[in-house]
Amino acid sequence: MLLAGTYDGVYRAGGPRFDSARKVLDSGRVLRVRRFEGWDGTFAATKTGLYRTTDGGDSWTNLGVPREEVYSVVGDTRGERLYAGTHPAHLYVSEDGGDSWRELEGFQDLPSREEWYTPRHRDEAHVRSLGVHPDAPDRVIAGVEVGGVHVSDDRGETWTEREAGLHDDVHHVLILGPDEYVASCGGGLYRTRDAGETWTRLDEALDHTYFREAFFHEADADSGDGVLYAAAARSSPGTWSGANGADAALFESRDGGDSFEALAYPGRPEEVVLAWTTHDGEVLAGTNDGRIVVRDLDGWVGGGQLPAGVSSLLGSP
Repeated sequence: MLLAGTYDGVYRAGGPRFDSARKVLDSGRVLRVRRFEGWDGTFAATKTGLYRTTDGGDSWTNLGVPREEVYSVVGDTRGERLYAGTHPAHLYVSEDGGDSWRELEGFQDLPSREEWYTPRHRDEAHVRSLGVHPDAPDRVIAGVEVGGVHVSDDRGETWTEREAGLHDDVHHVLILGPDEYVASCGGGLYRTRDAGETWTRLDEALDHTYFREAFFHEADADSGDGVLYAAAARSSPGTWSGANGADAALFESRDGGDSFEALAYPGRPEEVVLAWTTHDGEVLAGTNDGRIVVRDLDGWVGGGQLPAGVSSLLGSP
């Protein structure tokens, strides 16, 4: 099953790629479509709530998070605690599968909390990214736009700032291991191997700095070591229209981010890749113009077109 979260709802593919798709959730803008180890079904974090489907997308239930605009969601690997991050930047947990919610008030006690805002988002911030790793099941990693990366080692009850040396406009945190993350930010691409105590900037040799999301594929056909993918634009979405478009780029690294190669893809340079997934061993990406592109042995090729920009993808490994 292939699902796409878009600017106007969730679509399900009718074929092996997105050559045919049908809207299955009319939710407005979708931020994340995700599935978690230890949990039944699929979750969609949207600006009208957090939804769950257990029948492949034919029916959805709004889980009633206390704040309507849900930007991120993650379930712990024990299947016990479901976390939801919202706009404005608050964090909630459910211990009964989404039937009831409790705010994690310790998240509001972080020293930098009063500095989390951006004029572009009503002078507020949101929890744009949430992650856990099975080797550290009590640790929750939160990325805030605009507000940095923060880590809890007690299942979200208390938090520590992990933003020293990191740009604070955090769009996504890719969890590679219990201590290794890659943060895509409005001012660069960063890696930590000590759970955010220190960060290394990975894009210093590149000519793009506005990163939206990175993705790692372990089973790439060309390399047994796996490939780190990252996509970027010259600047923020307000500059993505006009004659020059976004001047976007897609990068691949086969050495964990130490070096990158820029590759052409359908829609470049006007369209920015915002979402990634794997399906049947292939890597798929989605752009802000609704285009799906697929990585094959010869490069990136077209994989279908959706009627709205793609913000999240979910396939089968």
